[in-house]
Amino acid sequence: MERAEGFERERLSVVPRPLVDAALERPVTRRMLVTDAGCFPRARHHGRHRPGGAEETIVIVCVAGSGWIEAEGVRTRVGSSTAIVIPGGVAHSYGAHATDPWTIWWCHVRGTDVPELTAAAGIRPERLTVSLREVDRVTALLDEIAVSLASGTTPAHLVATSGMAWRLFTQLAADRALPSEGAPLERAMRYLEERIGGRVQVAELAAMVGVSPSHLAALFRGATGGGVLAHHQALKMARARSLLDTTDLPVAEVGRRIGLDDPFYFSRQFRRMHGMSPRAYREQRKG
Repeated sequence: MERAEGFERERLSVVPRPLVDAALERPVTRRMLVTDAGCFPRARHHGRHRPGGAEETIVIVCVAGSGWIEAEGVRTRVGSSTAIVIPGGVAHSYGAHATDPWTIWWCHVRGTDVPELTAAAGIRPERLTVSLREVDRVTALLDEIAVSLASGTTPAHLVATSGMAWRLFTQLAADRALPSEGAPLERAMRYLEERIGGRVQVAELAAMVGVSPSHLAALFRGATGGGVLAHHQALKMARARSLLDTTDLPVAEVGRRIGLDDPFYFSRQFRRMHGMSPRAYREQRKG
């Protein structure tokens, strides 16, 4: 028989609903508010069915075992290192696997910024899961949220927990955008990082990672907002800034270190990105 809570060694914190209503009227917490949080270790028979959805957006991270999520008539298996994000109002059911029950960290959130952050994580009604590259980091954030909520529900505690939830959602968005290890995009990015001082032909790079040039360009646009060469140029300029900040190398030598042997061309490219010359950048007070 499925149950919602009552698991051995579980952690569970719930903000009283009158306090939730008050927090949603205050600055900061009206934008992001954690209402519930916890951890269910090896949650055998765990399951929830909400045909009308929930008022809050629900985040569940599976760190071990497995389970399932069903929405829009589609059931999806959920394994470890996977997050489920269920927007408020979306009808859903979920539960632990019968013989390999999941261990999950979870929280419920409300606020005006939640829909935008959920969209940034790539969540759509037909796709409520995110594969996590940094599951330990996400789990640590959920642990912080649970500890903070358990320690108090004063306005100050709720503001602090809101900041942690913001970090959680931005980490989910980053995990969605960053390529998995060994994927064509990850291999191409690593190749560019290792050859900041060189030149790259898009067609050759695409062949090296096993995709077409147009597909590689689309992968880069999705992950970085620009093309392959634009990303390589951004890496070069990041290295140039580092050299300008941390060494006394002449500007021309900095350009050579990133593969731009013509000092005038290097200065033009640097000015185009930064709005100032390399020399002016170096002379700025920083820190």
